[in-house]
Amino acid sequence: MVSADAIVHELLNPQSDLGKKVLHLLDLQEISDEKAFRKAIAEKVFNDAGSLASLEKILHPEVLKKINELYGQAAKKKQYTCFVVEMPLLFEIQGEKFYDATVAVLADATIARKRLADKKEYDRRMKRQMDPKQKSIKADYTLLNNGSLEDLKKQVALLHQTLTNN
Repeated sequence: MVSADAIVHELLNPQSDLGKKVLHLLDLQEISDEKAFRKAIAEKVFNDAGSLASLEKILHPEVLKKINELYGQAAKKKQYTCFVVEMPLLFEIQGEKFYDATVAVLADATIARKRLADKKEYDRRMKRQMDPKQKSIKADYTLLNNGSLEDLKKQVALLHQTLTNN
């Protein structure tokens, strides 16, 4: 499975070319520590919609490019039945057109909020995302994640069976 968030963390390295572009774009001081770098970016962009839009304009294409590279590597191996990408903002960036099927994994808001220790962070993230009901409507499949991890794994296994049989 490929995680778009993990790719963002990889790309937002203060020593990378993209990291240096982001420093310049957001008018940030040079920061060598990756965690402090991402924190400074978050503080800047989540309080300024224009900065966030500018960041996403250069970041999202790079994330999609990296995912495409990883897909190419996986396809060459010819040993996988599915290539799975976890991308919270898939529909927001119109990325669904790159995939054969899309899956929304949703939990009731009260459950989802409890699962994230920082409630303010949950609220901040949800403000940036499409309403979960809209995601469910846009997705080809929806999994409800209101139970245990084992319950979700069972749903994923059934979905995998459905996808590989199609």
